[in-house]
Amino acid sequence: MLLLRCPLPLLLLLLPLGSRPQKLPTRDEELFQMQIRDKAFFHDSSVIPDGAEISSYLFRDTPKRYFFVVEEDNTPLAVTVTPCDAPLEWKLSVQELPEEASGEGSGDPEPLEQQKQQITSEEGTELFSYKGNDVEYFVSSSSPSGLYQLDLLSTEKDTHFKVYATTTPESDQPYPELPYDPRIDVTSLGHTTVTLAWKPSPTASLLRQPIQYCIVINKEHNFKSLCAVEAKLSSDDAFMMAPKPGLDFSPFDFAHFGFPADNNSGKERGFLKLSKFGRQTSPKPRVDLHRVCIGNKNIFTVSDLKPDTQYYFDMFAVNTNTNMSTAYVGTFARTKEEAKQKTVELKDGKVTDVFIKRKGAKFLRFAPVSSHQKVTFSVHSCLDAVQIQVRRDGKLLLSQSVEGVRQFQLRGKAKAKYLIRLKGSKKGASMLKILATTRPNKQSFPSLPEDTRIKAFDKLRTCSSVTVAWLGTQERNKFCIYKREVDDNYNEEQKKREQNQCLGPDTRKKSEKVLCKYFHSQNIQKAVTTETIRGLQPGKSYLLDVYVIGHGGHSVKYQSKLVKTRKFC
Repeated sequence: MLLLRCPLPLLLLLLPLGSRPQKLPTRDEELFQMQIRDKAFFHDSSVIPDGAEISSYLFRDTPKRYFFVVEEDNTPLAVTVTPCDAPLEWKLSVQELPEEASGEGSGDPEPLEQQKQQITSEEGTELFSYKGNDVEYFVSSSSPSGLYQLDLLSTEKDTHFKVYATTTPESDQPYPELPYDPRIDVTSLGHTTVTLAWKPSPTASLLRQPIQYCIVINKEHNFKSLCAVEAKLSSDDAFMMAPKPGLDFSPFDFAHFGFPADNNSGKERGFLKLSKFGRQTSPKPRVDLHRVCIGNKNIFTVSDLKPDTQYYFDMFAVNTNTNMSTAYVGTFARTKEEAKQKTVELKDGKVTDVFIKRKGAKFLRFAPVSSHQKVTFSVHSCLDAVQIQVRRDGKLLLSQSVEGVRQFQLRGKAKAKYLIRLKGSKKGASMLKILATTRPNKQSFPSLPEDTRIKAFDKLRTCSSVTVAWLGTQERNKFCIYKREVDDNYNEEQKKREQNQCLGPDTRKKSEKVLCKYFHSQNIQKAVTTETIRGLQPGKSYLLDVYVIGHGGHSVKYQSKLVKTRKFC
């Protein structure tokens, strides 16, 4: 009770040799296992092996025929055909094997073509036919002996497919069994996450066979087989490793849903190839599709999805011994719509404080009440750099990164409305101050030099004093310097955490104040001032801060400087 594993011409030669019936070879299990491990053994063969899945290719409108032999009547038989990326038409039929050769028992073998015609000229009895792209089965507990023919045709396009046939379906069971409820449930839905759950395969829970689950996510449609998924993916896309226990894996680490282009694979697929049949085959475009295998757990959270977007989810149980799979009933879900951002109204000439969450964004609106020739936006980023975009009546006028204090002057327009989008840092939360005005002289923030560092002179350092210098501008501003004693183990990381430039002198203790003075220079090259801080303790560390205060009372802090007095003088 086997399916033939030798080439068909050899089969046709064996059948008519002599007047008595020829016994077909029996299944040598050791030899068979060796043969199915050798992928080249069945490549381009028209013989289907017993108990092994074969993969092959169909050209459009070019039929393909496969054969196998069942030796005895009342033999169990199961045939599974898996279309990949196109619907198939397939038909299974059987015809009797010739028991005697022609030639009146002379024992002389007939020519090969005559033998082949003797067996295959008749169409045989049709047992089953199907047309579509579902994984379809023919199962019979009692099949007649004979030569079985499987005819396949693709009328839509060139396509891959898989075929599995066995005469021992009860014992083989290579495909994982589905639970009584094979649906995927969406248990939780968020703006960027979807949590899925499904019932385990009885193959894993009852038969204790090694099963892993593979999830496929895309934005186009559900898939009916893993073969169909593989046809959509490039050959160099491999299954991803299972995530660490207790941690769901997020396969979406990108700005848009989709995946980084593989330059190497693009070079390989970037031209037309002529097959040996003379047809042109062009590469398929990459699709927004991803798969990830997660081991044997039956709940998983997909994250980093786009809000208000529909995704399709498919689950496949894969037998890791046979590498054969069964599809659960796929599902789809739309992520929740992102909450609409509240727009903050800016008032002409008034400073507004803005807080932005990590990777977040804020929208502001400025609608001048009077006609204006120019509009000025002043931005003071308190911590890390922020991104600013300004649109006037929908047209993008400005898109820049801002660190420290920046001022932008844009051409005005009567009755114009300005929409400002502020995007925070990826490192952490962002804080900033912003001012919009149509009055050019209304400047609340002080001007700053390009370099806001404080320089300490090591040679002028004593046991009780340090001398420092900083740059100014051509604009006359008030500068205040403050000191604070810190521990010897105070480091740059602690200093960085305190670099909120928006905190003014009003947050400091009076005892920390050293002095305040006005300073400017028309010659920008000479706009530098020095100051000696006295009354310090020997061998102590101090954190120095310089604040520049503008005409509107708003201050900006220079970069803090850590200094240490000499221990011995």
